[in-house]
Amino acid sequence: MAYTLADRAQVLAEALPYIQKYNGKTIVVKYGGNAMVSQELRCAVISDIILLSLVGLKVVVVHGGGPEINQMLKRLGKEGKFVDGLRYTDEETMEVVQQVLCGKVNKDLVATLNRMGGQALGLCGMDAGLFQAVQLSEKYGLVGEITQVNPKVVQDALEGGYIPVVSTVAQGTDGDTAYNINADTAAAKLAAALGAEKLILLTDVRGLLRNPKDEETLIHVVHTYDVPGLVAQGVISGGMIPKMECSVDAIAGGVERVHILDGRIPHSILIELLSDEGIGTMLKREE
Repeated sequence: MAYTLADRAQVLAEALPYIQKYNGKTIVVKYGGNAMVSQELRCAVISDIILLSLVGLKVVVVHGGGPEINQMLKRLGKEGKFVDGLRYTDEETMEVVQQVLCGKVNKDLVATLNRMGGQALGLCGMDAGLFQAVQLSEKYGLVGEITQVNPKVVQDALEGGYIPVVSTVAQGTDGDTAYNINADTAAAKLAAALGAEKLILLTDVRGLLRNPKDEETLIHVVHTYDVPGLVAQGVISGGMIPKMECSVDAIAGGVERVHILDGRIPHSILIELLSDEGIGTMLKREE
């Protein structure tokens, strides 16, 4: 289907009120999964982020890097192990996590953003004590629970016109160590600390489905008071449970809206934020 110039103009006109609404507001995007692995989707996400920044939104990117960590562990002849959906992180694995997330993945993302016309700055959770944490539980190894977020370094980057790109390794406060942090949780904590308007979690599914086998059963809006009942019914299950939990925490911390979006759809961020058609699941507080 070919788009006419009038079609393109209509799209821009439809986006204008949303651009005006979000101008100067902070948006935190948790970036990971297929949207990171596929080159086509990677370029679409990066261009979305740059466009939002150029039209006046303050965009913060928080990223994971599970596939890259797995590749490096495999190269070292070490098998990845997961407990309750979290990566078991011994000292050797923690070294790999820190090198891959804070080094390769973070700097590759920054370089791509800059190459495509953005102005990005790489940070990790240990910079200026951004994320401080204690050990979550011995059964997970060096996996941390965030106890404090010091967002000033991110705020300074935003005020300087940069797109901060944050890797999720935290500074330990209960020992001389770094901790591996779940990226969804870190994004939610940072969004709350920044007073963000929105938190966007890019995932590998359409959003929250009433029937996991039927994408047509997408639930477009969830209120925080709906969540316990949906968990009890089994609608929220598996990997969606921690995503919903951190979404509820973000809203409790003052974030206006959380959007769970399918990162497999090119330009899903722009479609959700700057058009009349929402495509994911939006979580919002009680009215």
